Amino acid sequence: MTVDPDFESCRVAVVGLGLMGGSLAGALRGHCRKVVGVARRAEAVAAALDAGLLDCGTTDLAEGLRGADVVVLATPVRTILRQLEHLGSLLPDGCLLLDLGSTKAEIVTAMESLPAHIQPLGGHPMCGKEVSGLGAADPALYRGCTFIFCPLPRTSAEALARGCALAGAVGAQPLVLEAGRQDFLVATLSHLPYLLACALVATADATTSADPAAWQIVAGGFRDTSRVAGSDVTMMLDILTTNRQQVLEALQAFRGQLGHLAHLLEAGDEEDLRQALAAIREKRKEMFP
Repeated sequence: MTVDPDFESCRVAVVGLGLMGGSLAGALRGHCRKVVGVARRAEAVAAALDAGLLDCGTTDLAEGLRGADVVVLATPVRTILRQLEHLGSLLPDGCLLLDLGSTKAEIVTAMESLPAHIQPLGGHPMCGKEVSGLGAADPALYRGCTFIFCPLPRTSAEALARGCALAGAVGAQPLVLEAGRQDFLVATLSHLPYLLACALVATADATTSADPAAWQIVAGGFRDTSRVAGSDVTMMLDILTTNRQQVLEALQAFRGQLGHLAHLLEAGDEEDLRQALAAIREKRKEMFP
């Protein structure tokens, strides 16, 4: 079956109604024929319906996937890997199966084993919040973000077009990358910042928390830099363990950069330190004009 790129006619099933799934479902309403939500708990389905994020919902996975043109797995990475083992027989012929996992190599490899009648497509929208759960869902979450797609060799051009149409419907910009390349990039640009924020919070706690004035004088820079340390731990554990080597290499590179700055400060070489900091400042301006 050839996938029809006309996204407006699609029935979309979103499996997982947390922050990402709930936000996506809400953003898709009105841009496709029907949005079906699937969650383990009836309370989550009811809450999503009450919030106007779904056209209909169910706790029965088979029922939710029945007749779907697009199925989106909006669950943690290792949950996605488990789901891929059992979904094949539940999906209609030609169905596009998309995931929202933050790491892609393991997921894309697992997708290779899906039955031939399914069109698999790895996905990773570069958006989120440091809070989690359906209560934080926001249909505007995807607006303006980059939505990475990692097609398999078996993924048809029509299926990729349908994925890009989904991204466009929620206001995102599609970017096609090979899975290993995406994992390399996000290790430094997304996963490393989480660990740095965690280390910053732990350092502040270990060095200043005994002084009652510490949290009265904490500045905006600390709040901004440490913000992502509040991210969902289960989600981040899945990310870190499925992109372990790339993250470790990013950490090693960071240690080298931090060590260089520490050496300049220790040496008391003000001019060299000034030059290093000025070069970094200019690079930051290039990154975010």
